[in-house]
Amino acid sequence: MAEMQYTTLGSTGLEVSRFCLGCMNFGTEQPWMLNDHDDSVDLIHEALDAGINFLDTANVYSTGESEEIVGDAVASANRDELVLATKVFGEMRDGPNGSGLSRKHIIDQCEASLDRLGVDYVDLYQIHRWDDDTPIEETLAALDHLVETGRVRYVGASTMTAYQFTKALYTSDVEDYSRFVSMQPEYSAVARYEEPNVLDVCDGEDVGVIPWSPLAGGFLTGKYDRDAEPPAGTRGAASESVRSYFSEENWAVLDAVRAVAAEENATPAQVALAWLLHRDVVTAPIIGPKSADHLHENLGALDVSLSPEQLSRIAEPKTPRYPQA
Repeated sequence: MAEMQYTTLGSTGLEVSRFCLGCMNFGTEQPWMLNDHDDSVDLIHEALDAGINFLDTANVYSTGESEEIVGDAVASANRDELVLATKVFGEMRDGPNGSGLSRKHIIDQCEASLDRLGVDYVDLYQIHRWDDDTPIEETLAALDHLVETGRVRYVGASTMTAYQFTKALYTSDVEDYSRFVSMQPEYSAVARYEEPNVLDVCDGEDVGVIPWSPLAGGFLTGKYDRDAEPPAGTRGAASESVRSYFSEENWAVLDAVRAVAAEENATPAQVALAWLLHRDVVTAPIIGPKSADHLHENLGALDVSLSPEQLSRIAEPKTPRYPQA
């Protein structure tokens, strides 16, 4: 089994595993989720035993159910080593103040997340999206308050334009608020539109990068084929967002991934994850395994070393553009 590696998150001294366990699968909201509390807890324990210390969830994942499952799973873990991340923004209930990044919603939802997770603080509290209806100064002041009162250790962000992220960072500098230390963008060998967008900012500002969907919803595992319908029961069969990867350009990337996998005696998933691990800007890709076998296959990417020629071959079919063409 691959030995876990650790790094620091951006410019901080916070040590995180090179893979982050994504916890969106833990819940019952969608048919492709695990839909089993005990199996979910067992899988989290398997990840912790393998050396993963970095877990990412969100209040909106199954409307709090994911956070409750994570809380149950980590109750006996070493809290001093564990890095728990969650997010705020999405709609948690109908009616006024049920979503967004107002001071009221942020503080109320942080308290609710702490209760569901069963902890006194979260290590990384992230804004899930940009809120056009709330001044960024209000959002940053609320997050800074949570840091100052000990309920949050670090703050991060996810999925926005380079201008929005830069504005947030520089507003924090001017107003002396806690600065975003991390960014969660979609990023994989077939989704590279963030390279000319927020990844440029992250590189220049020494912000940690925690890519979501590093396997493009399973596309880069090689489970799908050009000339066949997605197998029943897969996310490709159930999700239009996964089928959106089925372009000739992306099939060409997958061809290169498969060829490199054959050369390295690895799986396509391991090569796709290793490609991300070789990107200097990437801190810890967020993996979302649904079984122990998938987890350990993903972790095997830590042992895959790719040559510059192999990295280039995988990258060659794509021309990164923002917004995504």
